[in-house]
Amino acid sequence: MSDVIRRGRFFDGEESESRFTGPTTGDERRMLIDMLGAQRATLRLKCADLGPELAERSVEPSTLSLLGLVRHLADVERRWFRQVLDGQEVPLLFWSAAAPDGDFDGATSTPEVIREAWQAWRAEVEFAETFTERAPDLDVSGKDAWRGEVSLRWVLIHMIEEYARHNGHADLLRERIDGAIGI
Repeated sequence: MSDVIRRGRFFDGEESESRFTGPTTGDERRMLIDMLGAQRATLRLKCADLGPELAERSVEPSTLSLLGLVRHLADVERRWFRQVLDGQEVPLLFWSAAAPDGDFDGATSTPEVIREAWQAWRAEVEFAETFTERAPDLDVSGKDAWRGEVSLRWVLIHMIEEYARHNGHADLLRERIDGAIGI
């Protein structure tokens, strides 16, 4: 074993180790669900054990923060699963035409804002998981003003991409907060 000193501490523990243990062959739906679940677990891990620090910004002029990512991803989940695939006419929770950066700008360090963000994110993830499990197949589709007709398959792939991109941001944000690093 090497005596190499790392610049930060690695995330460890059961949640870190169990994120990417899903199947690598077989049923397409199961693989997509498990990969998206791993990405969601990574976001939770990157935010673990933080309170007001969740609202710390990256670097000016950016308003990017871990809490902003939680709020943003709650709205992304809501948009694709509730609005587009399920056809619900519900507003987004943090974004609006009047506040197009509301997901990030409104991410303040108050306990109520932090609690609200996590509750919203968990509710939207739960809805998405239930919708996906109950869908008869991956070809279930909905209409999106931006993309046109989209299938559940496409939405799952897009959500994996969305989380993976933002989890890269979360890596850097968390390292800046307390030096924690890792996949």
